[in-house]
Amino acid sequence: MPSGEDDLIARYFKPLATAPGALGLTDDAAILQAGGDDIVVTVDAVVEGVHFLPDDPSDTVARKALRVNLSDLAAKGAEPAGFVLTLALREVSEAWLAPFARALGEDAHQFGCPLLGGDTVSTPGPAMISITAFGLVPPGRIVRRGSATPGDLVVVSGTIGDAVLGLSILKGDAGPLGYDAEAREVLTGRYRVPQPRIALAGAVRGHAAAAMDISDGLMGDLAKMCRASGVSAVVDVAAIPLSQPARTWLAADAGIIKRLVSGGDDYELLCAVPENRFAAFEARAQSAGVPVSIIGRIVAGEGAPQLRAADGREMPLDRQSYSHF
Repeated sequence: MPSGEDDLIARYFKPLATAPGALGLTDDAAILQAGGDDIVVTVDAVVEGVHFLPDDPSDTVARKALRVNLSDLAAKGAEPAGFVLTLALREVSEAWLAPFARALGEDAHQFGCPLLGGDTVSTPGPAMISITAFGLVPPGRIVRRGSATPGDLVVVSGTIGDAVLGLSILKGDAGPLGYDAEAREVLTGRYRVPQPRIALAGAVRGHAAAAMDISDGLMGDLAKMCRASGVSAVVDVAAIPLSQPARTWLAADAGIIKRLVSGGDDYELLCAVPENRFAAFEARAQSAGVPVSIIGRIVAGEGAPQLRAADGREMPLDRQSYSHF
């Protein structure tokens, strides 16, 4: 007789496992065919109360769980190949699981990253979704975070800081946005549903010297890249790309800039791009429909990256990034 777990898998997740290598979720393992490519592996978990709020819609939780992993693949220059899922829940709820599975399947199809297998468990604690994603790159072409050199341009995709403001709104602080429902929706959407820059994987692979995604805050993640590369960096605060809602908030509260550059959940790409490759990098980004911005430069040294105001003075930060511990 099938177990409750078997029924759950068959009902919600077997319909998503359409890749041949998933074996219909009838076995204890899956097959990932890599051809002659290198396999890039990344894993991220999202935990209720830490990465998503208890009352967040389950479809947004599913999308975030997969997309944070896709963001890591994009930063390595990898094309998605598939993922496995671990789902820990307090209870089995049709109202929660049905939209979760539907959204997960839609994103798996949209980003070309099929479900290959996984595990479901019960937990007395907060819900947790852990995804291990696999990507492919040509042999030896993975882009690491430790290869930046002095003179490289510091480049980011998209806009920075929206997610931390979105989280503030979801916690009841809409700042100066007041009743601007459209602006609030933009920012909360950025927190709940990241936009993985998979379309930039080829540009990163072809033109970036080093790259990573921005998950814990721009300045903190830049510091990680610099430490791995044995360099430092200078960032021009005026060059950091901001959305219009973030600019509105900043105009009313200049001190919010420190939160914008240190808050987590941006899931934009952070790249060190040699100056003579930037034009080609930007052209590929434009063709992919993803804006990219130069915000600073890699410099010699081993100190923490500096954030500089328009007058050239350093802007000290209380903290550079979100920390789990």
